[in-house]
Amino acid sequence: MFVVSTRNFPPEIGGMQNLMEGLSMALLNHGPVKVFAEENNKSKNYDETSKLNIERVSGLKIFRKYRKANLVKEFIAANQIRAAFFDHWKSIENVDLNILRKTKSFCLIHSKEINHTVGSSLHKRVLNALDKADFIIANSKFTKELALKLGAKDVIVINPGCNYPINVSDNAKQFAKNIYGNSSPKLITISRLDGRKSHQNILMTIKNLLPKFPNLKYVSIGDGDERKNLEKLKKELNLENNVELIFNSTEQEKVGLLEQSDVFVMPSVVFKKSVEGFGITYIEAASYGKPSIGGIYGGEGDAIKSGKTGYLCNGNDLNAIYENLLKILNNKKYIELGANALEFSKDFSWGKTIKKYINLI
Repeated sequence: MFVVSTRNFPPEIGGMQNLMEGLSMALLNHGPVKVFAEENNKSKNYDETSKLNIERVSGLKIFRKYRKANLVKEFIAANQIRAAFFDHWKSIENVDLNILRKTKSFCLIHSKEINHTVGSSLHKRVLNALDKADFIIANSKFTKELALKLGAKDVIVINPGCNYPINVSDNAKQFAKNIYGNSSPKLITISRLDGRKSHQNILMTIKNLLPKFPNLKYVSIGDGDERKNLEKLKKELNLENNVELIFNSTEQEKVGLLEQSDVFVMPSVVFKKSVEGFGITYIEAASYGKPSIGGIYGGEGDAIKSGKTGYLCNGNDLNAIYENLLKILNNKKYIELGANALEFSKDFSWGKTIKKYINLI
């Protein structure tokens, strides 16, 4: 039996939630799985249809982490557990070390959450929490190097598995056709609208590409703090006919638009302390045969093989974004790179990824 303790889990939406769901479901092929996760107002419906044994923890946030740690402690004490998995250093921080010694424990790290000033109280908490784990698992080589610089030891890289591709319904295909119309080429970004994702620079690059590609269409799926700024910029740049900002979508609508796109664009940058630790959306795009334009500052190099499955560029540099998009769009280079990306994405199947964990137990 396996235990998963996580702060991030469906039905909440996000990359971390997808990661922990994928990990938990993949573990099911190797034994029963008990998940301890945060409760939310939609969790009951999700849990009733899930194959996983999920126990939700509710209450005030300040007390919830202690309640969850105690539940994990009691469960490990009462059962034969092959391994325990923690999505975040805060998930393992309050779990009794003597109990953890009864099993093998894994703590996943992602970059932003461990990036604290050396010697600060948060930095010390991170290291003390990570020291409890038998295995510290970084999502990319970049995150591993960051962790080692901050004082962590014996970090292992296991890139996240990918839950995609999933089948696209006829309704979703029609939805995407209605959005794209007869446009070509078709570019897409799927992410939160925050300063790290370079949406503003993408829009300005789209404007610069229109003389060469007047029928170009760019679709952004996601919502966030930059929403009003991007709506304003779209209007100022007169991109009403070439840019579609979709703030809410179903999973099927999302994959429908992704399937019919030509290039996935997300040249992430460093924003405050936030950096792209890996970028599972690049792999999700690749699973539909789409190459990506990604950034150079984080772990994107694990998810994009520059020149083969897409290109890496400086997301702060409009010329760099423009030149790399031009390179991928000219002569429909994206077709060749997309075929490479599809093949590359197969290395990230959960069937292959989970074996890397199992082999460590």
